Parts: sequence; structure tokens; C-alpha cells
Amino acid sequence: MSELFRIDNLHAKPTEADTKILRGISLTVNTGEVHAIMGPNGSGKSTLATTLLGAPEYEVTQGRLFYKGEDITLWPTDVRAKAGIFLAFQYPQEIAGVSVIQFLRQSLSARKGIDLSVLELRLSIISWMKRLGMDSSFVDRYLNEGFSGGEKKRNEIMQMAILEPELAILDETDSGLDIDALRIVAQGIQEVRRDRPSLGIVLITHYQRLLDEVKPDFVHILIDGRIVKSGGMELATELEKNGYDAYRSES
Repeated sequence: MSELFRIDNLHAKPTEADTKILRGISLTVNTGEVHAIMGPNGSGKSTLATTLLGAPEYEVTQGRLFYKGEDITLWPTDVRAKAGIFLAFQYPQEIAGVSVIQFLRQSLSARKGIDLSVLELRLSIISWMKRLGMDSSFVDRYLNEGFSGGEKKRNEIMQMAILEPELAILDETDSGLDIDALRIVAQGIQEVRRDRPSLGIVLITHYQRLLDEVKPDFVHILIDGRIVKSGGMELATELEKNGYDAYRSES
């Protein structure tokens, strides 16, 4: 096990505003580890996910990001993605006119510099769709167009499987899912981990129920842009009982 990703005293704000949202986050993810970040609405969870991928709408004002020992703080989004950092969105976007297989073929070419044949890629996608409980006809559908919430989230996990990142940031993958869909998505995450045991995951969520399925190595509580406490699954259980109020004074 070795260091994969390190957040060192990260401060960030919206590019067009002065209000600081992230206020000194430090976190180290080693290969194969799953780190869950939990927090109430407005705590900075999605800002953190977006900032880690280098989105231009947020500006890092202090601190550094390291990926495989290299300072990536100033790397643009596309360079981070090509290097193996993957973000599953809370609200996956529909892309009319671009099929799932077209999107993945272009993404895989950019990520790995290889151009799989359509047949090879189709077989791989269909195999993963079966493992994730998706209808194989979705391979030719326009990306996320007409997909249910659960199908969109499963499609994000399927992209993670095909693109083979080294670090995956999953931003509220459980958002809007019923119990059955959540379990399928969680099982999909575990399937990918079995295929790629060195994959590091930062899992951002509101709820313990996803963690019950994925079983993270570490749980961190984010309040007002700071990590106020870290621990194991017992911390998620404690949150389920007592809520976030007990930790607000610590921020």
C-alpha cells in the first residue's frame, strides 16, 4: 500500500466570489483505500469533489493537491482525468446525440491513448452492464437521455469500470436512489474494486446506508468546509443516531 492522493491544507472558493467554502482540508488516500466523507447540506462536500477534479468554477486559494507524489494543484481538468482521476457526478448530465458507446470510446482513447475496436468495447460494456443490472440496449442510447436516476448512477459506475481510473471521486452516488437501486450501485462499486484492488475511492455521501454496503476504511465528517472528525464505520453509526449538531461546535 502506498500513498495515492494527498490533500494538504486545501482552501477554495467560487471563482466569481470571495466566500471561502473549503477551509483547510487535509486527507491522504492510499492505494486500495475507501474514504467516506459525510456532512450536512452546505458543508462543502460537492465543492470538494469539483475542486479535486480541477473545475474552473472553483479557485484554490491555499494548499496543495498531490497525486502519486506529483503536485497537481494547477493541472487542468482534462489532464487530471487522463492521468487517472475520475469523478462520478451527483447529477449526471444528459448528452443528446452522443451514445454511451461513442462517449466511452472517445473517453478511453483520451484516457489511455488506445483506440479499441467498436466490437471489443461493445463486448466489454455489455459485460459490465450485466454485472450492474443494466439493460444492454443502453449501449446505443444517448448518454443519460431518458435514463432513470438509478440508471444514470449505474452508468457512472460502468464508466468507472471501463476507464480504469486509479482514483475515483464519487459525489453523492446514492442521491435520489431507492433502497434497491442503491444496493445495485453499491454492489457495482464493489465489483469494480474486486477487478482493481489498488483503486482509491473518495466517497461523498449523506447517508450511512451506502456505507453499510461499501464498508469504507475511513469516515470523515465535513462541517463548514473543515474535516472535524475522522474514524471508522463507528463514526457513521454515531452520526445516524445523533446527527451533525454535536460536531458543529468543533468546526
